Amino acid sequence: MESSKKKDLAGSFVPAQKQDVLRPTRAVIDLAAIGANVAAIRECIGPHRHLMAVVKGDGYGHGAVPVARVALEHGADWLGVALPEEGTQLRTAGIEVPILVFSSIQPEEARKVVASRLHQAVGSLDLVDALEEEASAHDLSVSVHLAIDTGMGRLGVRPERVVALARAILACHHLRLVGVFSHFSTADSADKGFTREQIARFTASLDDLVSAGIDPGIRHIANSAAVLSHPEAYFDMVRPGIIIYGLYPSKEVSRNIRLRPAMRFATRISSLRRVPAGTPISYGETYVTTLERTLVATLPVGYADGYARPLSNNADVFIHGQRVPVIGAICMDMCMIDVSAVDNVRVGDEVLLFGDAPLEDTCSEIPPSADEIAACIGTINYEVICRVSKRVPRVYINDPSNASIQQTHTG
Repeated sequence: MESSKKKDLAGSFVPAQKQDVLRPTRAVIDLAAIGANVAAIRECIGPHRHLMAVVKGDGYGHGAVPVARVALEHGADWLGVALPEEGTQLRTAGIEVPILVFSSIQPEEARKVVASRLHQAVGSLDLVDALEEEASAHDLSVSVHLAIDTGMGRLGVRPERVVALARAILACHHLRLVGVFSHFSTADSADKGFTREQIARFTASLDDLVSAGIDPGIRHIANSAAVLSHPEAYFDMVRPGIIIYGLYPSKEVSRNIRLRPAMRFATRISSLRRVPAGTPISYGETYVTTLERTLVATLPVGYADGYARPLSNNADVFIHGQRVPVIGAICMDMCMIDVSAVDNVRVGDEVLLFGDAPLEDTCSEIPPSADEIAACIGTINYEVICRVSKRVPRVYINDPSNASIQQTHTG
């Protein structure tokens, strides 16, 4: 039975009767799954390293604030974001642990970092100068992490310039060098050669700093794939992202940590109609019925919700414990499925687009996963979960920190 209260996006509570009027298309987020995933990561890396939960992109589409709170309760002690605004959102929610902004920012954005007491990645002298100027103006101290480009080719200083940039940071009166890091480009591939090369470059840069009498502080490079497959890259802190949300970065990483997918993307049938053979479905006549009597269900979900148009005629959904095909072109706000083979189907029946079926369901078939959806459209599972749009309500279930809001999803 559902609790009388449910969590909203900011982690506060709204009366159930208010949430019940949300549209039937929704992303159901299992916070207990996120907690279990973080706890399993913590057990894998041991108790003495820092664990940074990466919650950029609104927690990979799951909601940054609820994810951050659960992650911190289950073993994380740092948070990682891409933008200063994302860090400010967490601060506004009352979260006070260290938060690192990974992306490079424009010099004029330094004020956001200083105002929200964020840690900032730096890979250029211009940004060092901007942060020092802003911090000095407010007589505050800013914590920075020196970013090294060991082979990603995206951000950070080249290894031969690491010592010079570190010295520039140390020369600033209002900056503190608290960490040095890099990022892997191929840690999720079967060929581990380049990852080992990046580890060697990172280690050599750390040695250069120590030889120059500079304390690198917290050393970190391990992303989700490295957490699974490269324990030699753990150093002082690991930075898992996708595995927090219950998905593996690729098929080529170790599965030594058992994960639980946290997102279930679901909707409900909005209309049903029987049509004769030869009936075109949706735009462009990309699908024409062949059965004498095809039962077509319309779903109130489309590409504006993150259900990608390339899934047209190219994916299954899950209803009444079985898979049925998407037919016709996916529209901005709707799509159609063939439910001719489903018994007792009705308007209002729940349809699972991807994710695990509810535990109480007994199914002979397996629902589509985020990995399957990704394969259908030639992308990665990261994008599938991140593209579920803001207009899709998030419904939070099984919060392990508060039994009073545990609930099952009824849509």
